[in-house]
Amino acid sequence: MTVIVVSPLSRIAEMAVRHKAREMISLMAKEQAFHRPAVIQADRHLLLNMNDIAFKGTGNLVAPDEKHVRAIIDFAAGWRQDAPLLIHCWMGVSRSPAAALIAALSLAPEQEDMALARRLRAASPYATPNTRIIEIGDALLDRRGRLVDAVKAIGRGTDADGNAPFSLTIRDNSSG
Repeated sequence: MTVIVVSPLSRIAEMAVRHKAREMISLMAKEQAFHRPAVIQADRHLLLNMNDIAFKGTGNLVAPDEKHVRAIIDFAAGWRQDAPLLIHCWMGVSRSPAAALIAALSLAPEQEDMALARRLRAASPYATPNTRIIEIGDALLDRRGRLVDAVKAIGRGTDADGNAPFSLTIRDNSSG
């Protein structure tokens, strides 16, 4: 079973060890320093500096852009899939769930966007995927609005305290 583990920053070391992850995507604001868990090799860590905003950046804020989302897709394509992929942001609620959806669809484009979004909601009542990342990913993956619509359909997650990692399967195991 191919799995993506989504985590808040505060639990990345624990999640990497617990799930035996060897590859990681970090979506963090540029000024937020952190240490990569020792089990993740530097060449299998993608760090994307962006703020959790859904509009063009102003001032010191960096909005997610096509370059960031393309990097998620490219990194996922090179993921060995012999161990879970760890994706995190500050709280594990917005940027990282959006990146997990993009990675999952890039690896299994035949799946239905709504089924994937429902699996995300079942895995995390807190996830509220960043709409800008979702919109860009929808366009880059040629989903024709289906991913945007699916994320809108599951709605905003419940309030979170940033301490709720979860796992998302790439494919629906019940459909093969």
